[in-house]
Order: sequence, then structure tokens, then C-alpha cells
Amino acid sequence: MTDDPPSVPVLDAGGATIPKLGLGTWQNTGEQCAETVEKALELGYRHVDTAQAYDNERQVGAGLAAADVDREDVFLTTKVWRSNLRDADVRESVRESLDTLGTDYVDLLLIHWPHPRVPVEETLKAMADLQGDGLVSHLGVSNFTTAQLREARAVVDSPIVTNQVLYNAVKDQSKLLSYCREHDVALSAYSPLAHGDLIRDEMLASIGEAYDKSAPQVALRWLVQQDGVVAIPKATSREHIASNLAVFDFELTDEEMRRIRDRTPGLGRRLRNRLPSVMRRLPL
Repeated sequence: MTDDPPSVPVLDAGGATIPKLGLGTWQNTGEQCAETVEKALELGYRHVDTAQAYDNERQVGAGLAAADVDREDVFLTTKVWRSNLRDADVRESVRESLDTLGTDYVDLLLIHWPHPRVPVEETLKAMADLQGDGLVSHLGVSNFTTAQLREARAVVDSPIVTNQVLYNAVKDQSKLLSYCREHDVALSAYSPLAHGDLIRDEMLASIGEAYDKSAPQVALRWLVQQDGVVAIPKATSREHIASNLAVFDFELTDEEMRRIRDRTPGLGRRLRNRLPSVMRRLPL
């Protein structure tokens, strides 16, 4: 472990205290996943994001157990997959997730995707019961529109502390973010580097030159510098994990923030940005 790992700022939302930078683990499986989680925690991460559908909860748990970090110091998120959104399935699958993760509780439990045939009230009430049993600390959703988030907040007494959605410098989420800020909901940004499109982005690289930062670091800084936003980049190598963490020692100007926000993505990116809206409608 490093002698003095960097401190990641936190965001308070709905009674939860969430580190503003988390480790995404989608498509990271097997022994590499366990090693990644352990390395990230040793370097200073205190927020790890997984899901039932990622098929890596066991490896995430192994990485947590191997790291020299107390469990209560790690903000751990997992998600209920679409096939488990009915009441009994929520209860059974979350207990299975806890067993697989090797932990007594998760800090945050999300509905991974809304399902057009399963009432969100049924799912959230089952999740709230698990919260009452001490198995879940906080509730949230993922891939919800503003209207769906509004409904979710209305059908359960427990706060919805986050909506985890696709958000990056080429995906506008300004309307959703405005709603989240108004109602004390964090917006957690997955794919913050646009599936790698922003790694060699010329505008971001140009802005980063003044700070001796790379394009990906500028992309992450743009997100975490916004009020109410958490970023969850994926990384596997020690170099990339450390690089993603090194975004809290500089600050973009208001003009730089606007330049990044106001850019227009290309047609291919605009089409890919519509994939979540297609997924929401599929009764799978």
C-alpha cells in the first residue's frame, strides 16, 4: 500500500456519502478483476462498482478481501439484473450477490435497467425491505429517464440516492442532471471516456497541456468538477488506475468547462448514445 494515498472528494446525496470517483468493473472478469480491485484500493480508491450481470461479483469480493482496507471504508455498489426485478427474485438474488461478494451488506443497490413489464414499485419495495434488514445501505437506479426517476422517487419512502447513466463529454445529460440536483440525487456517470473515444480527443488533449494532464484526465475532471456528479471509469492496469485517480489536483476554468460541454458529437457517437433508450424499451 502507498504511504499516503490521495483522498477522493465525496458527494452527499439522499443521506449517502459517495466518493466522486469509483472503479468501474464492467467487462473485467477472472483473476484480473480481483487484482484490479485490490490495486485500486491500495492506490486510494474507496468506491467500487459491480453488478449481477457483470459476472464478476466473486472476483470483486476477492479483491476487497485482499486489499489492506477496512470494508466499512469502501463504498460498494451492485445492481439487480432485469431478470430479477420481481419481489421474490430481488430478495433471493441480492442475498446471492452478498454471498458471492463475501460481504454482509452493500452500500448501494441499483436497479440495473428499468423493465417495461415489471412495475418499479414492486422492485423498489423489495429493495427497501432488504434495506430494512440491514443488507443494503442505500437504494438507487440506473439507466432511468427523468420521468422514470420521478416515478421511482414517488413509489418508495427511502431516498433514491443516484441514477447511474451514460454521461461523458459527448453525451448530454443536462436535463437529467438539473432534475437530480433539484432533488438531492447524485448522477453517476458510466462510460465517462465514451468507450475509449475520448482517449485521444484533440480538444481535451489541448486543454490538458496547460495542466500536464492527458485527454482522459481532462474528460474525468470535467465530470467530477460538476456538482452532483460521480464518475466510474473502468481501468485494469496500475498505470491507468493511478492516472484516473490523479484528477483532483487541478481545476478547469469556467470557459474550459463550457467548451467541453457545448461541443457537438459526430453522427456515429450520436447514434451510439441512443442505445440506452432502445434497451429501455426491450421486454427482456
